Amino acid sequence: MTDATPTETLRALAETALARAGANPRMAALTAEALVAGEAIGQPGHGLSRVPQYAAFLRNGRADGAAEPKVIAQRPGTALIDAGHGLAYPALAMAEAEGAARARANGVAFIGITNSHHAGAMGLPVARLARQGLVAMAFTNSPFAMPVPGGRRPLLGTNPVAAAFPRRDAAPLVIDLALSQVARAKIAGAAQRGEAIPEGWALDAEGRPTTDPKAAMGGAMLALGGPKGAALALAVELLCVALTGAAFGFEADGFFQDEGNRPALGQALLVIDPGALAGEAGYLTRVETLVAAMLEDEGVRLPGARHGALPAGLSIPPALLEKIRALTV
Repeated sequence: MTDATPTETLRALAETALARAGANPRMAALTAEALVAGEAIGQPGHGLSRVPQYAAFLRNGRADGAAEPKVIAQRPGTALIDAGHGLAYPALAMAEAEGAARARANGVAFIGITNSHHAGAMGLPVARLARQGLVAMAFTNSPFAMPVPGGRRPLLGTNPVAAAFPRRDAAPLVIDLALSQVARAKIAGAAQRGEAIPEGWALDAEGRPTTDPKAAMGGAMLALGGPKGAALALAVELLCVALTGAAFGFEADGFFQDEGNRPALGQALLVIDPGALAGEAGYLTRVETLVAAMLEDEGVRLPGARHGALPAGLSIPPALLEKIRALTV
């Protein structure tokens, strides 16, 4: 790893690289911000390693750099946003704004996104909403990687779920997890390094357990918690697709290949104003009661501690930094 590079330098490099690849100014800026933030919270698989990948998608037409998200259906507590096959981050930003405004007005809001793309670290948008005093959950489907409960061939994505809960005078609690045993990026990284993976992470193309990451990339991921995790992934798939008209995971080409179709994935954002239910004061009191009970056990770590101000600098692999720099010229 290199010494830390100034965070602003990394953000500017990412933004320039994406703009050179064809992203419009807002798409390039919001995507760069999200990837730097993903890196900062310790999720490099949703961080700057995505810059070369996104640049390839823009150049190959898998993402439309000219896309501008727009609301295409709405009622007071709901909205459907068409991401226009662009990178997901402008649509996610619009969903945050719509969700916050509609939850304030109606107590709760459900925002769907269709024709979208890879959505990065889903904990980031819900954490921002929680810092506004709102409870939020986010869901996204992704290209096929896991079997349905009882199945062997991959049909469902790893389908991350994130939730954030505001606290009184403290950083929000942020829960962010994929529904596979591990993130697919971990298996891809092991394949690049020539390392074995633990048994229980994946199946090969014949449905047999494997420790070979290359065989795993051609096979299926295993769900977190077995059939229960697969059932949750199925629920996320339906939330993100059946309600939005997006593509199912088995209809989208994978993100670990430069060529392929426009994935047209879906995201969903649920936003709740605590004041509409037990009231803000009552909500915060109940949250702090639970947090105090949790912290009575030594060693308990509250989820979401990294979701705060960006550090002054970040360390990324030298080869990645050079690859991003090369994309800016």
